Amino acid sequence: MNFLNSEQIMWRDSVERFVDQEIGREYIRQCDMDRRHPDEAYQKIARMGWLQLIFPEEVGGDGMSIFDYALMVEMLSKHGVDFGVAITLPTFTAMNIALHGTPDQKREYLQPFFAGELRFAVSISEPDAGSDAANTRTFARLEGDHYVVNGQKMWCSGSGIKNTVILMLVRTEKTEDKRKGLSVLMIPNTAPGLTIRPLNTLARRSIITNEIFLDNVRVPAGNMLGKPGDGWKIIGGEHLLLERVCVALGYVGAAQGAVSDALRYAQQRVQFEKPIFEFQVIRHMLADMQTQVDAARLMAYRAADMASKGEHCRKEVAMAKLFASETLQTVSRQGIQIMGGYGTLPEFDMERHFREGMQATIGGGTSQIQRTMIAQEMRLG
Repeated sequence: MNFLNSEQIMWRDSVERFVDQEIGREYIRQCDMDRRHPDEAYQKIARMGWLQLIFPEEVGGDGMSIFDYALMVEMLSKHGVDFGVAITLPTFTAMNIALHGTPDQKREYLQPFFAGELRFAVSISEPDAGSDAANTRTFARLEGDHYVVNGQKMWCSGSGIKNTVILMLVRTEKTEDKRKGLSVLMIPNTAPGLTIRPLNTLARRSIITNEIFLDNVRVPAGNMLGKPGDGWKIIGGEHLLLERVCVALGYVGAAQGAVSDALRYAQQRVQFEKPIFEFQVIRHMLADMQTQVDAARLMAYRAADMASKGEHCRKEVAMAKLFASETLQTVSRQGIQIMGGYGTLPEFDMERHFREGMQATIGGGTSQIQRTMIAQEMRLG
């Protein structure tokens, strides 16, 4: 089964050409090595109008479907998941404003975002609230027309980039049900009392993952997204679904890049007087790798298609995220095995795919959480 029509194939191919010709794997590699945000490429994509593709037309977007947007993510990620995340993470964070923001908030934030002038990051996790995100303890107390926020957040990628607004999940009320009493505040990363500290993580090197400390940070009450208590509905539902659909296709794109690189190497590398591709053990490894990538792609396409149609797809999205992330981890490890010592060198890119594959099964919901969600949906029937 092929989900793509001729227009979608042309769209996917045009994004791939753009990545190869206008950005290039060398640039993506260097940003990772330097722990530097790919700002030049980000601005190119903003000038192409691709930051607004998925947004509704009534807020100035192009109204593209989740499926077609995810095809773009697949190609943006062919040389590395983190590059795709640098583009898409601000996008599906900003989508929360399009869906839940007031008219004034949409006017203030969305057009500058489309122009590449303003960025967004989302902050959910805390030291004691990772997979159990509802255990958020960072507290926002209303004082007059401001919230005063105190606490600590973890694993917030992209929050230290210039001109970034952080959509932060905070507790505004203590309730018996942990999922109630949570809200989302939009906090500029220059707010007094907010300290951002970079973490020396295995992956996410080019967009930088941070921990955040909040010491009496004052946020105007007008920076509340939605109503007080809407936080879990905003972040725990729609946001994570869109994120997981997109990252699943990002993992597929990177996994295909890893297989293609390993195949090219195997056809060029000569040992015992013949290319190592001629050895059955290598051919079979590559055959298994490509089979797994194709299966992951079809699962991700199914999830994206269902999400685009507005169908209930919690199970299918979790399956796609689970299988695609573990596929990237598996094929990049096997790619290093095929390439030997060369596979461990940054200039051969496979070690970057491997690092990002390890992160893929943790970030955005661990593989164990995805399995739990799948089982819950199976039980519901």
